[in-house]
Amino acid sequence: MTKSLIEAIEELTEPIISSEGLELIDVEYQKESRGWILRFYVDTPGGVTINHCSSLSRQIGDILEVKDIIPHGYILEISSPGLNRILKREKDFISSIGKIIKVKTFEPIEQRKNFQGTLLGCEHGNIILKIDNQDAVIPLSLISKAHSIYQFPNSPAKKPKKHR
Repeated sequence: MTKSLIEAIEELTEPIISSEGLELIDVEYQKESRGWILRFYVDTPGGVTINHCSSLSRQIGDILEVKDIIPHGYILEISSPGLNRILKREKDFISSIGKIIKVKTFEPIEQRKNFQGTLLGCEHGNIILKIDNQDAVIPLSLISKAHSIYQFPNSPAKKPKKHR
């Protein structure tokens, strides 16, 4: 779907999301096996609750119905970004420095479009990834998709059993 439709949806709904104390992370509008899905990813430092989702669903559903900007039927979903958080804006990358991320680019950079590594920095319109002991510089403008990779904490070390 066109970027302008997503931008119009964001413009209409962001004030509602902000008024609930939440941050809009991303909006997706795509055809899936069960039909058109309009999916909002929202977050807050304390975490997104089911009450947040149901309240936003009612409010967003109402405003989109009144404004009638979506050309056909759709399923509305409100969700938290989850463990593998989507990274879109510069501030998303900055808050993920030190984490392992996965990046896909629109165009190849040094013959590749898929990258995974530790995010070392985000500055001057680029991100810097550490991949196999080498730094890769990727312009934000070339990133088509990026998300953090959740790392499970190390399980506690087991104490050796004493034999008697």
